[in-house]
Amino acid sequence: MRRPPVVMAFLVICCLVFTATPASAAVVPGVTYRGEGTFYGATGVGNCSYDATGDTAIAALNHTDYDNSAMCGAYLRATGPLGEVTVKIVDRCPECAPGDVDFSEAAFARIANPTAGRVPISWRLVSPDISGPVSYRYKEGSSQWWCGIQVRNHRNPVAKLEVRVGSGWVSLPRYQYNYFISESGTGCGSDIRITDIYGQTLTDTGIAIRERVDQPGRAQFTKR
Repeated sequence: MRRPPVVMAFLVICCLVFTATPASAAVVPGVTYRGEGTFYGATGVGNCSYDATGDTAIAALNHTDYDNSAMCGAYLRATGPLGEVTVKIVDRCPECAPGDVDFSEAAFARIANPTAGRVPISWRLVSPDISGPVSYRYKEGSSQWWCGIQVRNHRNPVAKLEVRVGSGWVSLPRYQYNYFISESGTGCGSDIRITDIYGQTLTDTGIAIRERVDQPGRAQFTKR
């Protein structure tokens, strides 16, 4: 269960530079992070605005590394006293210190005895095997005058989402609840281009403004 934060026993590695990253991020590929692991009653619902799921390989990331939802949908491979587990980030843990991960009960049990409650862990980003292309969801209330767009089923973390406006592209800001928002409706219903943290881009057309419907794109980010 979630418990009051304590002083971390490990330092977070934070100073490596990964030049292929198109935008600055709190979590850098190729870096191993250290912190503490805990567990909670995870359902898949949380700050990332995903739906409830039967998948137990999920977790919440500490507020700092959550990075305004930049790590929503990211996959981490965590190591604890008893072994390894790969989890998808679906939520934010506001009381967790940098480096900490709050796992589902089942995921925590893969790396530690649940009676321990809190254990030292290390983790890093991974680019897993997943099926199907990326998908897009328009937020409820979206229209030609305002819209929110969320990317789902992405192998690698999404760094940027752009919409086509005329002959160019406009980047939309991302909010903590994991939607890219067009406050004025600019680009709502137009072509979408997304970029992952490795600089790979995918462009999709024909993604209509349909509230709370997952619409598949045509491709998936390459495994890294």
